Amino acid sequence: MSDSAKKPAPTRRKASRHRGEGQWAAGHFTPLNGNEQVKKDDDGLNVRTRIETIYAHRGFDAIDGGDLRGRMRWWGLYTQRRPGIDGGKTAVLEPEELDDEFFMLRVRIDGGQLTTAQLRVVGEISQEFARGTADITDRQNVQYHWIRIEDMPEIWRRLEGVGLSTTEACGDTPRVIVGSPVAGIAEDEIIDGTPAIEAIHRRVVGNKAYSNLPRKFKTAVSGSPLLDVAHEINDVAFVGVVHPEHGPGFDVWVGGGLSTNPKIGVRLGAWVPLDEVADVHEGIVSLFRDYGYRRLRTRARIKFLVADWGAEKFRQVLEDEYLLRKMIDGPAPEQPVHHWRDHVGVHRQKDGRFYVGFAPRVGRVDGTTLTKIADLAEAHGSGRVRTTVQQKMLILDVPEDQVARLTEGLEALDLMVTPSAFRRGTMACTGIEFCKLAIVETKGRGSWLIEEMERRLPDFDEPITININGCPNSCARIQIADIGLKGQLVTDDNGEQVEGFQVHLGGSLGLEPGFGRKVRGLKVTAAGLADYVERVLRAFQEQRADGERFAQWAARADEGSLS
Repeated sequence: MSDSAKKPAPTRRKASRHRGEGQWAAGHFTPLNGNEQVKKDDDGLNVRTRIETIYAHRGFDAIDGGDLRGRMRWWGLYTQRRPGIDGGKTAVLEPEELDDEFFMLRVRIDGGQLTTAQLRVVGEISQEFARGTADITDRQNVQYHWIRIEDMPEIWRRLEGVGLSTTEACGDTPRVIVGSPVAGIAEDEIIDGTPAIEAIHRRVVGNKAYSNLPRKFKTAVSGSPLLDVAHEINDVAFVGVVHPEHGPGFDVWVGGGLSTNPKIGVRLGAWVPLDEVADVHEGIVSLFRDYGYRRLRTRARIKFLVADWGAEKFRQVLEDEYLLRKMIDGPAPEQPVHHWRDHVGVHRQKDGRFYVGFAPRVGRVDGTTLTKIADLAEAHGSGRVRTTVQQKMLILDVPEDQVARLTEGLEALDLMVTPSAFRRGTMACTGIEFCKLAIVETKGRGSWLIEEMERRLPDFDEPITININGCPNSCARIQIADIGLKGQLVTDDNGEQVEGFQVHLGGSLGLEPGFGRKVRGLKVTAAGLADYVERVLRAFQEQRADGERFAQWAARADEGSLS
């Protein structure tokens, strides 16, 4: 065969090591993105020393970039949005162009549990250091704005002096552990999860073994039959159940989450006694640390690992490699019979006293109001306050003869114990006022929408949830609301780009968990929001069957009724 007839030599490809998804358990320790490199360079927990010894003295301009937009989150600090930057520039500007020289600071309130002394300190810090800001989040925390780096040592001193913390309130860490706000007091409670929350906190929060996770890690624990912690959308959740042989304990869920890839968590089918919850939680956190995907931030939450593995494999790896034992099979939780899971109103405790739940507007309060709540609680016999995952608050342990006077005092502060369906069911994220990711305004618009709907539909008394989010990340849980509103820029009738919303309809947790329906092409301008909500709720009232909930109606309604 001549040289010209020979087959061409195969092209040699450069040998490269497959790096997979960046899983440590597979030996992939080389950082595959900037976030992983920042964490490898220095543990986020170490930044506190630099804040206290350098940045608090030299000011904002002295802060290292890796600390400013990365490690400071390990201590609850995010830079807030510079005023005057419209939503159209959110995805265009560089981080340093969006950064203001002030911070959002998140105070973690595990289980939503506060003493009135703690609440008073939270309120005083708001007044003195945060221009009065103090939002209640849908994970039971309090968020401040306008925080100066120079004030952080004193803020920490005051918070930690009453047993509160900002440790790992943000970052790729075990975030706040949400819990039933009526743990230990509810008449219908299956089991009190408070000891489990305390044990989990002792083991993982501030522990450098768990301070470099692939992404944030959210935990929920509740023994309430109301399923009051949104367990279906947490990374891990422990839900109260009664085992037919072993008695009260917890059913384990993993892999829930929202954002741009929403997933409902799955059951592992395992029953865990109270004194083993912290062991199982630590095993799951460790599994996520070792097997979680670190290559792409967009796939680094545990929900993607669970989706790829399935519940059976996840449980097997947990048992074989981390717990070193088999877990007990157990029953699923019973579905709640009530739509509302926020504990708003007046309710009897198992000790004969009462708790009083009330609704601020879209979680927005201020430092002065928080101190007044503490004063009211103490004046009427209580020393304990709770926050909820619906941006509500409770005062516990109120004697029966004090309930009416406490209710009157709260409602004088515009904190409604018997709120309208709209006040009770509307929730909003931080929005463009302070958040660098946001595209539209949310808090003020949510408050305005409540007033508009109370005026337009004064007799509407069906349970309804309206969740308003400033961007696609779903901090306000738009996909699981009856009416979920995702902020974006839309085109109005004049061809102008204006603030508006993509609409999700019929999402829910509890009775029939699922994500809301998007109507093709349906986008609503901010100016037309009240008109739209009124229109769709009137259609619901006209077309619903007896006993039919909004989510059920929205699933079957024609697009004309939803537009």
